[in-house]
Amino acid sequence: MLVNYLKISLRNLRKHKLFSLTNIIGLSIGVLCCLLIMMYVQHEMSYEEWNPKAERIVRPYGDINFGGNLMRMAVTGAIIAPESAEVIPEIEDWCRIRDYGSFLVREENTNQVNIQVEDVLSVDSSFFNLFPLPMVEGDPQRCLQEPNTLVISEDLANKLFGGTKSVVGKNLLLSDRDSWTITGIYKDIPRNTHFKADILRSLNGNEEIANSPPFWAANNNFHSYLLLREGTDFQKFQKKFETLAREKVSITARTLLGMSLEDFEKTGQHARYLVQQMKDIHLKSNLQVELEANGDIRYIWIFSFVALFVLMIACINFMNLTTAKSVQRTKEIAVRKVLGSKRKQLINQFLSEAMVMTFLAFVLAFLIAWIIKPSYLHITGVALNLPWSDPLFLLIIIGSVILVGLMAGSYPAFFLSAYKPLDIIRGSATGGKASRDQSLRNILVVFQFTVATALIIGSFVIYQQLQFMQHKKLGFKQEQILVVDNTYTLGNNIESFKKEILQDPMVKSVSISSYLPIPSSRSNSTYSKGRELREDLAINMAEWRVDYDYANTYDLKLKEGRFFDEAYGQDSNAVVLNEAAIRILGFEQPIGMKIYGAHDVQGKPTPDDYKEYTIIGVLQDFHYESLRQEIGALGMFLGRSTGKVSVAFQSESTDRIISQLENIWQKMAPKQPFSYRFVDETFGKMYEAEKRVGTITLIFATLAILVSCLGLFGLSTFVVEQRSKEIGIRKVLGASVSNIVALLSRQFLILVGLGIIIAIPLTWYFISGWLENFAYRISIRWTVLLVAAILSLLIAFFTVGSQSLKAAIRNPVKALRSE
Repeated sequence: MLVNYLKISLRNLRKHKLFSLTNIIGLSIGVLCCLLIMMYVQHEMSYEEWNPKAERIVRPYGDINFGGNLMRMAVTGAIIAPESAEVIPEIEDWCRIRDYGSFLVREENTNQVNIQVEDVLSVDSSFFNLFPLPMVEGDPQRCLQEPNTLVISEDLANKLFGGTKSVVGKNLLLSDRDSWTITGIYKDIPRNTHFKADILRSLNGNEEIANSPPFWAANNNFHSYLLLREGTDFQKFQKKFETLAREKVSITARTLLGMSLEDFEKTGQHARYLVQQMKDIHLKSNLQVELEANGDIRYIWIFSFVALFVLMIACINFMNLTTAKSVQRTKEIAVRKVLGSKRKQLINQFLSEAMVMTFLAFVLAFLIAWIIKPSYLHITGVALNLPWSDPLFLLIIIGSVILVGLMAGSYPAFFLSAYKPLDIIRGSATGGKASRDQSLRNILVVFQFTVATALIIGSFVIYQQLQFMQHKKLGFKQEQILVVDNTYTLGNNIESFKKEILQDPMVKSVSISSYLPIPSSRSNSTYSKGRELREDLAINMAEWRVDYDYANTYDLKLKEGRFFDEAYGQDSNAVVLNEAAIRILGFEQPIGMKIYGAHDVQGKPTPDDYKEYTIIGVLQDFHYESLRQEIGALGMFLGRSTGKVSVAFQSESTDRIISQLENIWQKMAPKQPFSYRFVDETFGKMYEAEKRVGTITLIFATLAILVSCLGLFGLSTFVVEQRSKEIGIRKVLGASVSNIVALLSRQFLILVGLGIIIAIPLTWYFISGWLENFAYRISIRWTVLLVAAILSLLIAFFTVGSQSLKAAIRNPVKALRSE
């Protein structure tokens, strides 16, 4: 019997090819959308799940507003973790992580060529107690206890030594300076964690920790982690930690500022230390100086709702079209009943047909997913690996097929099968319910185009914001500037390297500096307008060491004064500030004014500890951070730095410049890899998350429109078939083709228009909230809303109009022949 049902189902699919194809493709697109987003969301939500202790790990972070600079930082002082563990008994263990950036690495006492290792972290010996990575070689409890020891990832071991055997005990040179002994090899860190590392170095003996001032609100360079004891209530621990933090910050305020914390807060400033659960870092942490770029829980919700809506639209269309088509099969039902078919058999037949179409739609969706795996990885950064071995996943898929099939086939199966053959032949069986069915279909069309229009508007706004960020004038030159990294390996040859580069006539300028005008981990320091640290005199600002050619290389504009110049000879005690710093300091005539800095001082600085700097120039503000943030205070100081060499060159000579630089590099540092990047490309990488959101939103907006149009196409086809005799009569009575098209299209366009009217205010509200994340943003223009509305209407019109036109030009004799 089941085989017979399947045969009849397949026969009906072939008989109604257009209807079947529309239904299967529409549903498969909805299933595909839901599947793709589900895999992305599952990956984002799985962060830290590999760590069995993740639920018990928390991370302190700083929320500081001081000296005109608001900082919410993932980093804290070196003493916060150990001092917290001494006072709060709920803390079982703790660990600090210090990110020192990338290093050139090779085996000591060999001719091995250096390789670039991007992710090098320094950690406490307790690291593996909190992050229990599987070890290939070595004892995780002892491998980081001694100074100058490190452990490496399995991947790095394979790159350096071709395997993991006999690696422990060998020495590595980091940047050709320090020798470190390998004491272990760990399995590669899973992708779904908030940090990456190919080398973990011991913090034991670290000079930065040894020289850290004994204050919580100082030397914020360490990511600190606290492991709580089993059964600890996070909310209660949070209160304890915040109480302790307030006590410690009060000591800092009294010692360094000579005032109580309460008086400090009355000035509108604050210094707070809070804690967050580690499992919330990836999606719910919006802090500065993260170890890796985080996700955003809001995007997860947006994508989840988009997937749900597209799937709902597809399922609704599927049920809608199945129900509408079933009305045309009432005479078939009457004939079957007259020939002896029982109601149970009719129910099984209709459900079988719905199940077959649903199954085929799911198969098509999975086939497309397999085809687009490489594109999906490129767009989302997530591998599309469907968990076929997971019983729960299989259960969900099978359950979905059954559920959608039952819902789509329920109306014809349970309602039409109940009609009496005589009522069907007379035409009275479906008339009473037709108007209610039509009202429901109208509501569903409105819902579909509300979602589709909202996605179109959202895509437009995200695209415009990205274009704004990528093309906004940042106040410095990005194009045709190449940066050579790791130039500290040149040592005393760095000036010779610069001079030789300048011999090329295509090179405009070369600068050696510690920082580039692009987002990165930076050094912030506190300066004062006087030889004392007071809240009304202090300024906390970014501190860059640059050379004489920095401003010229990046085409920085001076508002007043001058930049560093060898002709003056006294610029070692000079400073160039940006406009933001001058506004905080309140100087009306800044040139010649003094600021003072006291660094590397234990305890409160005395007047003699302060070094005096004279302001010689004021730079026009330029964006050296993401446009999500306002421009902060910045001070440039003349000083020797060997970190990065920036080369400004003429646009037509890119390939030649790269080749020339590599030749010079190989001559001066033959054993070191030549590494370079372009400033504009580096700056553009800041907005990868927004680009990904924009691309995904655009793709699913397109799919939502496509699914909606397939539904509209099917419904309009159904309506045209229902009204074929009416159209024939109207044509006989003199109606023109345009009259017929307008008649048939008007109803659907009104529904689409209603969906647009609902979508516009809803989208405006939500997209305005998204734009609030950016300090510099576009305003939503009415033209965007108008274009989205017109686009939706045009798509709907062409979808419905094609069927209407087909009906309008048909010979009326064919429609009236049966009368």
